[in-house]
Amino acid sequence: MSAQTQGHPVRTFVIAAVAMFITSLDNLVVTTALPAIRDDLNAGLDELEWTVNAFTLTFAVFLMTGSALGDRFGRRRLFMIGTAIFTLASAGAAMSETADQLILARAVQGIGGAIVVPLTLTLLSAAVPPAKRGAALGAWGAVAGLAIALGPVVGGAIVEGASWQWIFWINVPLGLVLIPLSKIWLAESRGASTKLDLTGTALLSIGLFGVVLGLVRGGAIGWTSGEVLAGFIGGGALIVAFLVWENRVEHPMMPLGLFRGRAFSMTNLASVLMYFGMFGAIFLVAQFLQTAQGYSPLEAGLRTLPWTAMPMLVAPVAGVLSDRLGGRNILAIGFVLQSIGLGWFALVATPTVGYGSLVAPFALLGVGMSLFYAPVVNMVFSSVRRDQEGIASGVNNAGRELGGVLGVAVLAAVFAAQGGYETPQHFVDGMIPAVWVGAVVVLAAAVASMLIPSGLRPVGAAAEAEAAEAEASAAHDSAAAPKVTVAT
Repeated sequence: MSAQTQGHPVRTFVIAAVAMFITSLDNLVVTTALPAIRDDLNAGLDELEWTVNAFTLTFAVFLMTGSALGDRFGRRRLFMIGTAIFTLASAGAAMSETADQLILARAVQGIGGAIVVPLTLTLLSAAVPPAKRGAALGAWGAVAGLAIALGPVVGGAIVEGASWQWIFWINVPLGLVLIPLSKIWLAESRGASTKLDLTGTALLSIGLFGVVLGLVRGGAIGWTSGEVLAGFIGGGALIVAFLVWENRVEHPMMPLGLFRGRAFSMTNLASVLMYFGMFGAIFLVAQFLQTAQGYSPLEAGLRTLPWTAMPMLVAPVAGVLSDRLGGRNILAIGFVLQSIGLGWFALVATPTVGYGSLVAPFALLGVGMSLFYAPVVNMVFSSVRRDQEGIASGVNNAGRELGGVLGVAVLAAVFAAQGGYETPQHFVDGMIPAVWVGAVVVLAAAVASMLIPSGLRPVGAAAEAEAAEAEASAAHDSAAAPKVTVAT
């Protein structure tokens, strides 16, 4: 088959969209399945946390490494390898007989997802003509939004109609179809070959694992126990070592120079805080509807739609509003709405509260989340040079995922200190203070977003050189090429 056929834009989009959908969906369907997993595998709170966090942690840490491997060894080849890893790990998760086996499989799933997701974007961008690239990337983003909206519903339907294992089995036939189709339909491409920062990846991975281990185990075995202290101290030391290493190595996985610009650093801080508060709260709210209120998995999934489906309706408008009102203002409004939504939910939540009382806070949370995704991409891209956009986007995505990991761990620790799974009331007793913590953290994200300077300029000396060069060209009546930013 010819290279032209292999690089067909529509076929490439189909491959990229399906891969993006199953990897995005997988992390969300699990939240609805947590009560069933807890009952079937006799899993404790710490094991439920790791069921979520094992995927998110490896996904976040290996996200930029996966993209770099594709640039060096071939994007199609790495895409197929990542899909194979994700598929095999999904089968392993489905066959798990203990919580530990499930957690290990989820960690491997995260590695596969970290390879696949960034490559869906680069493969699609390379296959689509520049004139149609914006529409293709917009459709790619819509697929991710659809996965967010359908995740709890699909997870609930599968758990209720079959069993929790099928939320993983469903990935296997899709993966087995994607791999050979990728070989036939995708064109091979490579990017600039750079050295892999394996030392930085190892330091960050093990360091974060230690910190999260301390957070997860602290409530169960005591915050001053040797295991917990070793996790905090050892993990913290490795993270410091990671920062020192990144500042010295020639090709860092996370260029710390980007954070010298206030726009980039504040945008990323706001993103991390948002994911910390929101996804820590989602971990508990998803269980509340089943554990405390007695809804079936499908009923619980359907009842989250005012929250999860809202981004599909509001997100397209958010991009337009961002252009008119300024990205930082839209981000701040979105964070405030999310904080109010979480606080409202915490005020009305009881084991017997009627669903009608939850619709308004759920909808408010959905609108607030919708005002985040499009503006934050524009803010990140506007805060760096054009040649830094790829790595800047990777840093932002990884930071958000890590914020979610820490949010689940911290809010679950607050939950464990105040409540538990013994009765519906005991669950609510632990959930309410945890959700309040989430609300405060998201409000802090609103404060951080207002510290982003207006009228963004690229940061760094190289950016100034670019600007001076452009000025000199204009002075000599040269035709300057316009800078085009594509928001995904």
